Amino acid sequence: MSILHGRDGPASVQPPLSQAVGYVIVVVIGLIIALVMMVITNILKKTTGEDNKKTEMFMTANRTVRTGLTASAVISSWLWSTALLGSSYVGYSYGVAGPFWFAAGCSPMIVFFALLGISCKRKIPEAHTSLEVVRIRYGRTAHIVFIILCLINNIFACANMLLGAAAVITAMSGMHIIAATFLLPLGTTIYTFVGGIKATFLTDYFHTAIILIIACYFTAKAFSDDQVGSVGHLYELVKAAAERNPVSGNYAGTYLTMTSKSGILFGILHTLGNFGLVIMDTSYFIKAFSASPAAVVPGYTIGGIAYFAIPWGLGTVMSSVALGLENQPNFPTFPRRMTSSEVSNGLVLPYAAMTIAGKGGAAASLLITFMACTSTLSAQVIAVSSILSFDVYREYFKKSATDKDLIRSSHFGVIFFAAFSAGFSTMLHYVGIDLGWTLYMLGVVTCPGIFPMIFTILWRQQSKAAAIISPVLGLATGLAVWLGTASHFGGEVSVASTGEVLPCTYGTVASCFSPIIYSVVITLIKPQHYDWNDFKKEKLALEKLESDLTTAHHHEASDAIRENSLEDGPASSSKFDAQELKRWGRIAAFWSIATFLGHWVLWPLPMYGSHYVFGKKFFIAWVVVGIIWLWGTMLIAIVYPLVDGGIQQITEIYRGLTGQKDLAVHDSHVKDSGDVTTSPSSPSAASVSDEPKDKKESN
Repeated sequence: MSILHGRDGPASVQPPLSQAVGYVIVVVIGLIIALVMMVITNILKKTTGEDNKKTEMFMTANRTVRTGLTASAVISSWLWSTALLGSSYVGYSYGVAGPFWFAAGCSPMIVFFALLGISCKRKIPEAHTSLEVVRIRYGRTAHIVFIILCLINNIFACANMLLGAAAVITAMSGMHIIAATFLLPLGTTIYTFVGGIKATFLTDYFHTAIILIIACYFTAKAFSDDQVGSVGHLYELVKAAAERNPVSGNYAGTYLTMTSKSGILFGILHTLGNFGLVIMDTSYFIKAFSASPAAVVPGYTIGGIAYFAIPWGLGTVMSSVALGLENQPNFPTFPRRMTSSEVSNGLVLPYAAMTIAGKGGAAASLLITFMACTSTLSAQVIAVSSILSFDVYREYFKKSATDKDLIRSSHFGVIFFAAFSAGFSTMLHYVGIDLGWTLYMLGVVTCPGIFPMIFTILWRQQSKAAAIISPVLGLATGLAVWLGTASHFGGEVSVASTGEVLPCTYGTVASCFSPIIYSVVITLIKPQHYDWNDFKKEKLALEKLESDLTTAHHHEASDAIRENSLEDGPASSSKFDAQELKRWGRIAAFWSIATFLGHWVLWPLPMYGSHYVFGKKFFIAWVVVGIIWLWGTMLIAIVYPLVDGGIQQITEIYRGLTGQKDLAVHDSHVKDSGDVTTSPSSPSAASVSDEPKDKKESN
């Protein structure tokens, strides 16, 4: 058996790929994707009437995205470079507990967001961002507080992605890390600038397909490699790795147990931090507003449960490969172990890929890192641009902003935030901050607004003062606890001490739960009772979009339809029956509770408490189930959107391009979409005859 040197050995590993490969993937492929999206956007405008120069289309895709594409977009929204790199990182550090807690820290809040999404659809269907909801209920002071909290969330989320992705690109290709940081957002900026949220949905689909295909390839390639051979032999390799290097804080020092003190602490802070990332990320609300009412709950539920397999299945396999083969001559760092810096920079996955697949594995890991980073970065960019256009420009600078004004401000927001996030990430890199540090401390700054925002949507009694004060006090409390415990346990406040698991856990818990106490106490002192119907008094969609199905309900002629129509397929949320929305709300609540209990309580905690150490048969079952789940996720993300309307729209586009569109079919489709075709005096009816191409349902 080969002997490994300690972590203090030489840390340089020669990049397996040339800089040219790095620039081709980051720049050339990014620009090609952007160019393709520009062409697709133009084709959709010509053939289906999806005009991205209209605000409703640019920001909310006319609120008609179906379940399949919604589920795929939800999976993509969490396919961060952090998820791919971080799950392998914690698996290498804590064993089988790491990837599981990473996955369990993501799926429950994705499913829970279905409840918030459908509640917003029911109470304020015309909203574009969550911040509009805050402003209408509490006024401008609360609005400004939450704008700041949401922007902090987006800034740190982007930094987290860029730091990890840039480190991997540099390690794999030798490309300068600052060049990678600034070039990664380039293609994203271009296609988001042109296509808006629909371009984000479509590129999400494309990126997710490539990432999941490569992830599934890695899980197959690992066991076709002679060094591994089978899941049973992988078990023996991981067991031997624990004998060489016992894990501090794990029961019996083994990697093969869920009884991991550091693992469960990571699970707590990761779960709470991700709740903050979801609730305080306006991109999630935008995607919920963009989905049709019938697609919100099934889309988020299916996407959330399917996503679980990605960090769990892929993270378990690749971290086990790295642990088991670290003492082999073809492992990149041999004859030493990976340094703490290499692990923290997210290099476990690419090094494992290089070990089982050589330069091809390096190129594949580089490609999925790029895809994951740009895919989620596009959602962050559109989120910030929506804040700057709707919540800043429209509210504080030009109340009468037109489509043209809002699109222009959105374009400015896209460019500004892409440049700012790259600059901010560069600053963090130069002060010694990496993926591991941001992964641990993220919850401290993202969590303070969680419960005040949830209460805004679900609790009538929360007062204006509570909404304004509680998140500010929560942020102050979290920062104080984080820095105080870092000083106590580390002896000083430094990058190293503030990046440890324990201070970050304490700080995240304080940031998350203290606002509950502050909000309840302040509300009891000065209670208020909000009437949900007040949300509907404010018209947020632009009146000018008379030819748009999603805004046709502004006209008096469609008021009756708003009250009586019940659409089974995608339709304007205002035309969707209130009782049906309530039913979806109950379904969302059930699945939120079930997912949390299943993924966080009933499955892992008994294993933690029993000090169970995996036997060979159990480990084989654990890995096989994870791989099957991962392959199922690939099918859901790739095939489901095509079955659920994708093929129909592709056919529609083909007919439009070849001039074969059947007028009768078109008219039938318009009628089915719920427009007011029977009232000649209705402005909506007039718009049907004037602009038939605008009357298409987005899939």
